[in-house]
Amino acid sequence: MIFKKLIPVMLLLCISTQLMAQKTRAGIPVKIALQAYSFSKLLNDNAKGRGAGMSLPDLLDFSAENNFDAVDLTGYFFPGYPNVPSDEYINNVKRKAFQLGLDICGTGVKNDFANPDPEKRAADVKHVKEWIDVAVKLGAPVIRIFSGNIPEGYEKRWDEIARYMAASIKECADYGKKRGVMVGVQNHGDFLKTGDETIRLVKMVNSEWFGVIVDSGYFLTEDPYADMAKVMPYAVNFLLKESPIPGGSDVRIDLPKVMKILKDSKYIGYLPIETLSAKGPGKEGNKSAVKKPAYDPYQVVPVFLKEVKAAVKEAYKN
Repeated sequence: MIFKKLIPVMLLLCISTQLMAQKTRAGIPVKIALQAYSFSKLLNDNAKGRGAGMSLPDLLDFSAENNFDAVDLTGYFFPGYPNVPSDEYINNVKRKAFQLGLDICGTGVKNDFANPDPEKRAADVKHVKEWIDVAVKLGAPVIRIFSGNIPEGYEKRWDEIARYMAASIKECADYGKKRGVMVGVQNHGDFLKTGDETIRLVKMVNSEWFGVIVDSGYFLTEDPYADMAKVMPYAVNFLLKESPIPGGSDVRIDLPKVMKILKDSKYIGYLPIETLSAKGPGKEGNKSAVKKPAYDPYQVVPVFLKEVKAAVKEAYKN
């Protein structure tokens, strides 16, 4: 009898819990992640045996201590890259991330699909496929690829490059479909400088398993925010940087404007943040780069994370 009386209460609690979960998802549909490249030098030092540096397990500890939701573990920082890491290493990283409550939201590789040499492109396709398998083992839903730099002598042959590039990417996306991993190309100021170019490539590949890693710091246009908004329907991850201008610019990213772009596009997914050391003037003769103090990711990342969390909270408070 008591149990029968409890049933309506239990049902109400279940419904209430579901509604709260839906409200939370609708309220803040983005998860903030740490892009491993923020610790590039330290991770490379460790992976290449140049000193203690920082290991991927160390990065996971840092991410958990600073209350990130997820981590984006770029392939270069796995010991032995470009070779595929052992299952033991992958599983230990995956286990540690799970124990720390961290999602692994992606990985990424070095590739060049703008290269006119079909053999070199084929080798890069093979490389991407191998790391799609790594993504599966990690539980990462996305792998980041690059388009590549326009080869010398091909400056006015964009369409030709795009055709053979799209064919290579399509092969990767087809494999991603088989393995359950999205393939995302990052606009990186190389072959893909604008939102329009990026969208053209996505449409040429024409795969539901291929999209864009939106790099907020690498649209080489007058209004990078307009380009960010333009490509959002194709976004599979959104890489948030401190500046919309590459090359160490002191122009800060307009976080409220970025949050509006995310919210207006109804983006649901990860928001990896990436901080970078200043390297002087960037591509296209960036004159806004300034001399900055020595880059310390242990100091810079938490500060930027705090700013991003505040912006996310403000944008999604209603």
